[in-house]
Amino acid sequence: MAQVLDDEQLFKRVCSDPVSSSVTLRVRPSWQDVTLTDLEPDNGLLVTHVNQTRDLLRVQGKAQPQDTQTSEEWLNKHSLQSIKLTIEDLINQGNIVMGTDDKAAKHIELASETINDFESRLYHAIELYHQRIEWLMKDSRKIFGLIKGDRVGVLVDTSDINFGPGRLDFQREILCLIDQQLCYKKQLYFLSFATDFAFLWENARDVNIRTLHEARQWIQEMKPNGGCNLLKAIKKIMTIKGLDSLAIITGSCPDQASEILSDYIQQCVLGRSLLIHVVAYKCSNQGTRAALKSLAENVKGRYHSYSSCNEDHLNTSSDVQMLLHECQKAWDVLSKIKEMTQGTLDDTLTGMMQEISTEVAKLPPMQYLPQPPNHEGPLSIVIPGFLPKTSADWLHKNGLKAKKLSFYQILAPNAFSFVEEFVPILQKTVSSTVHEKAMMQLEWHDGSIKNVHVDPPILYDYQKQLDKTVKMYEKRINWLSTDSRRIWGTVCEQRVVILVDISITNSMYIIHIQHSLRLLFEEQISNKDFFNVIAFGSDIMPWKPEMVPSDPENLQSAWKWVLSLQCGGSRNFLSALKRAVEVDLKDKDQQESQGLYLFTSGVPDQEMQTVSAYITEVCGGCSLRLHVCLLTINNFDLDANIPPRYATVRDTASCLKQMAHATKGRFNCFGEAGIIDNDDINAILSEMEKAVNYSKKCAFLLESLKQRYGGQTDNQDDAPLMDFQTQKSRRQKLSPPKHTTLTLARMNIKEDKQGEKKNTMKALMWRPNSAKAIIPPAHPVKEWFQTGEVKTKKTSKISLSAFYTDRGKNVGVIFKKYPKMRTVRKYVPFVTLPNEEEICSTKEWLKKYSLKKLKLELPSLMFGPDCTHQKKMVQTLNKKVSAKYCTIFPSVKINGVVKHLQFQPKELEEYIEQIEKLLRRYIQRMQWLLSGSHRLFGTILESKVCILLDISGSMDPYLLEVKKEFTSLMWEQLRRNCVSFNLITFADTVETWRECLTEVSDDACHDAVQWVSNVQAHGNTCILKAVQKAFQYKAVQGLYILTDGKPDTSCNLVLNEVESLRKEKDITIHTISFNCSDRTANEFLKKLAWQTGGRYHRCHGDVDGLFVAHRMLNEGFDDEDDPVLPLFEGDDLMKLTKEITKARCFLTQARSFQLLFLEKQIKQDLKDFVLEGSDLSGQANKITAENVPS
Repeated sequence: MAQVLDDEQLFKRVCSDPVSSSVTLRVRPSWQDVTLTDLEPDNGLLVTHVNQTRDLLRVQGKAQPQDTQTSEEWLNKHSLQSIKLTIEDLINQGNIVMGTDDKAAKHIELASETINDFESRLYHAIELYHQRIEWLMKDSRKIFGLIKGDRVGVLVDTSDINFGPGRLDFQREILCLIDQQLCYKKQLYFLSFATDFAFLWENARDVNIRTLHEARQWIQEMKPNGGCNLLKAIKKIMTIKGLDSLAIITGSCPDQASEILSDYIQQCVLGRSLLIHVVAYKCSNQGTRAALKSLAENVKGRYHSYSSCNEDHLNTSSDVQMLLHECQKAWDVLSKIKEMTQGTLDDTLTGMMQEISTEVAKLPPMQYLPQPPNHEGPLSIVIPGFLPKTSADWLHKNGLKAKKLSFYQILAPNAFSFVEEFVPILQKTVSSTVHEKAMMQLEWHDGSIKNVHVDPPILYDYQKQLDKTVKMYEKRINWLSTDSRRIWGTVCEQRVVILVDISITNSMYIIHIQHSLRLLFEEQISNKDFFNVIAFGSDIMPWKPEMVPSDPENLQSAWKWVLSLQCGGSRNFLSALKRAVEVDLKDKDQQESQGLYLFTSGVPDQEMQTVSAYITEVCGGCSLRLHVCLLTINNFDLDANIPPRYATVRDTASCLKQMAHATKGRFNCFGEAGIIDNDDINAILSEMEKAVNYSKKCAFLLESLKQRYGGQTDNQDDAPLMDFQTQKSRRQKLSPPKHTTLTLARMNIKEDKQGEKKNTMKALMWRPNSAKAIIPPAHPVKEWFQTGEVKTKKTSKISLSAFYTDRGKNVGVIFKKYPKMRTVRKYVPFVTLPNEEEICSTKEWLKKYSLKKLKLELPSLMFGPDCTHQKKMVQTLNKKVSAKYCTIFPSVKINGVVKHLQFQPKELEEYIEQIEKLLRRYIQRMQWLLSGSHRLFGTILESKVCILLDISGSMDPYLLEVKKEFTSLMWEQLRRNCVSFNLITFADTVETWRECLTEVSDDACHDAVQWVSNVQAHGNTCILKAVQKAFQYKAVQGLYILTDGKPDTSCNLVLNEVESLRKEKDITIHTISFNCSDRTANEFLKKLAWQTGGRYHRCHGDVDGLFVAHRMLNEGFDDEDDPVLPLFEGDDLMKLTKEITKARCFLTQARSFQLLFLEKQIKQDLKDFVLEGSDLSGQANKITAENVPS
């Protein structure tokens, strides 16, 4: 090509001078037949087209000038990772086995042929890298590097330094660059720069013989021209359109700093694909080379350095440095293989210890752990022979109530209430009495006391049935805990869409995800009607455009698609959900039995309020259910896989569980260790707990019956029971007596005689059990938690009414005032608490779950009237003595009264277990009240509400926080629970969002949030005007007023006006004190709320409350006084805190009673030990005396 360009005669014949005014026309010469006599023999390169020549040269391994691949592009196919020559690839070819030594270290076994072949390939790769480096060190590539691009702009430094002494060959080397590299480009543009710049053409020119000749001539005419104003040249060349590569050739330091140049280039190339190639030509100054290299790196370009006196500068070039780095990696792999190898390689196996190699330790488990058997093989589809059911549906037919195995259902035929009937002769209502030995008194599930006839054979049979039922429940749990049901639960719907999370966080668990889908396809999808699979990361990847029938062919195709999934991106769940609902389930309103199954490991990218609102909307009014399968990942590499939105395992499970339950779906949480939380299993466990509780009650009832009959056996008890039943049946056959009242005189005489006889018999027959019976010392206990005054009960006197019967002179008696019934022994109730929070006030919530309602108050359980220690006067001894049983039970002093503990230690343990369970539920309720929008606004109870916001001048520092919390209130409470709402802001004037209550919708919520975000704080506080405006709305049920101070009018005036307004409309007003320390203002807000039946809420102490709740849940309830709950002033939190304090007090007292039992047991054991020792010593003395000779 250089010879062609040097031929001036040829150039003149081919083209004319562009500057000349006349243009010569090229004339085709006449055809001449030329005969060639000096032909060479065919050597394999005789071709008829240039492409064939290139192919032959490529086969022979000769590089072409047209090979313009950079080292980065070349290494995409020839790097160690691309050709699988890394240490990880070698380890994957081996097998991991456990060592036989004591440490049981892991070893890797590799065949010697495998290692030899691997090393041979490494040496071949190193040789290939050296050949590539040698090719880069030839011709113009050695001086200027490899010029990339098709439309190249060349900037040539013509400063005095670059054209100084020793640089005479610079022009010749640029001409060589044109001949060897630039002549193969499509377009060129040349520009020289010094103090000023000069260009060859106005625009880029296509490459042809004329343009190349002009470029050569222009290079030969260049002359030095002052400094090195590179920035000015760059500004000029950036205006040239069509260039895709820029080569900057300079031999001196630019006048501008590299930071200025790089910033300007980066701004210019935004939105434009332009490759930058910087060449440092014979730069002996190290600072100049560093500046040029920094410029290339900042603009993400390539750098090349050349010096004729120092070959080491070439090693700093980008292309050469990449190859040297890859070559070094290959040598490192070889050295690691030598370090890991033990001994001499033989023909069998070579052991390599895993702990020696740091690379093995860094490998993820999925790289070397074996996959499940037949992981990539075809599916083994099994068609289920029955339709599975959820546990809730299954319990409708197999639950205790469905099988009529409830404890109260069994006892109901033999349970009798106290009957009250009206006696006409007495003109009053009287109650029946039942002999104490005939029936047991039992507290019923509704709180009433009933007389129960206990039939031991029936109860024994009932316990056997409960045992069989519990075993059936255990089988159900085992069935739910195996195979695909352990992960997905039971897939009950006929139309199923599976959403699979393949975000970057799950990259270490892709094998587990694929195996889970395989189990699902094989076991549960084959009997469904239609199905589809949607994988989502940052992008949505559906398997099929729409749902398809679940036949074997589609299942096999879906499994092959699952094997090709790769993890990446974030967790765009909402887009996947919308795609499934709007495409696969577009006719969801017309279909039945359809479900979405979400397999994920964390919270979605979107806010949970947005996701929950969308799910509630699309699943409302149809049979669509969303079921969540959560894979818990406790430990993941935060440096490598950072999730877009992170939450703790507990918060993640709570959010996803709430999302599933919002659609009446099910939640399943599992990890590598097994199942953590499963709704299906929880339902069965709850039923099992009921069965166990019923069995305990049954055993307690039988034990009480045995104690009543003095520990007799069941067979011995049958005879007296049968006699009693016979007598009872005979009494019932008697005709009712005719009531004939005695005269007053006879009645008085009868009462006197009976009283005298009774007292006389007592004096003659009664003897104290032990004159030495003394009560053990009472242990002082903290005062009982009392919410009100203790009322003393009056003792009732027994009054009789006698009458003649219709047979002779027999006399009957009717009680006018009945004797007090014997105290019924109470058992510790089993507490069943809801997992979900109810939308109600704390007052309403405690009506269901308070200590008193759940019958867990310790005094009422442990201490009845019979527990009070009493001394009776013995007339023969003339003093008061205690009963003998007083020494049996421990005694405590409560409020100055000595009482006996008649609870058993096991019953105390049950009580402590139930009270701790209730305390945890109270703490969770408190956390709920202190989280989200509940913290500032409290709980919104009504469905049609109006929110009144104070935007007076005093609210200015806090208005931004209120706006943020209002957004949470809108999506968390108003959007979910309300039907219609409106907003009012008040300062000097009152402004409304809408003229009337507006139905809740997404658009309305967005508009309301936008409207609140634009309000500004100013003026005073006109609460009365705002309330009057809110009372004008029709159908409004509740007002929520948020303010930080008193109104600008009289407080009494506001209260009186509100009272008059409520006479026309019964509207509840709830007040919210925000950052208000004025006691008078807070008292006004309390009165305003209480006057209208509303609640007062104050956002104060929330941080301390959350900290205390966290400590209690993590550290337990060992100390009653630590941690100390903050003093909440809001109604909801204050009432809940009082109940928590009361429960903690009872828990502490129950534990102290446990210590009393333990102490008494230790004393009794010591006493028995001493008595046993004295008996043995007496026997020894007796034996010794007998053996002594007389």
